[in-house]
Amino acid sequence: MADQLKTQSARTGGTLEPRVERDARVAQRSRLRGAPWLVVFILLAAVVWLAWRAFLYQEEGDPVGSAMLAFERQNSLTVFSSRFEVVAESEDTRGVMGLPVLRSRQATIIPASVEYRLDLSTMDRGDFAWDAEGDTLNVTLPQIQTTTPNLDEAQARVFTEGTWVTRDASQDLARNNSRQAEAKASAFARNPEVLALARQAAKAAVRQNLAIPLQVAGYGDVRVLVRFEDESEAS
Repeated sequence: MADQLKTQSARTGGTLEPRVERDARVAQRSRLRGAPWLVVFILLAAVVWLAWRAFLYQEEGDPVGSAMLAFERQNSLTVFSSRFEVVAESEDTRGVMGLPVLRSRQATIIPASVEYRLDLSTMDRGDFAWDAEGDTLNVTLPQIQTTTPNLDEAQARVFTEGTWVTRDASQDLARNNSRQAEAKASAFARNPEVLALARQAAKAAVRQNLAIPLQVAGYGDVRVLVRFEDESEAS
């Protein structure tokens, strides 16, 4: 019996290899042969992900930040200007030997201009609200500021009456008319009808200044609704 086992062992190479060990070695060789294909698959998946990230993927943006960026370099936005004429009139009386005999009168028509501006430097994130469902940006504006009226006295038309208008009287009349003209120009600039026109122009300017940058930034056809601090509804 022992001789038969030795003869069988010699035929198989001198030892008996268990079946489990043989199967394990076959499986290991199979894994080694499949490893290069696994590396190729991982590399291909990485390339596809990088291409998607670079060309197709878009992170969720910040429309409010984009809107604020559009205003960042504009501390002040001129939205409307008004040019008009104001009429000023003054009288002067000079005495001769205590008698008020030198009377003069001067009327001046002076072209004036006023600009209406928005102080954008006072606006912060709280003045912007983004409605993602309606693709709408709501903006609250500060009150419009008017510049000091610019009087174009070089183009003024002056009408003077008086038998004899002294040099001092002429200077006083011109000075008084300039003060009147500036006061009247400031009052005209705050006229409710003119302010309403300026506010409409401000809303249109803000809508245009924000809608285009937001569209370029990739947010599509965004609606921009604008209101002033003293208004309850935006338009």
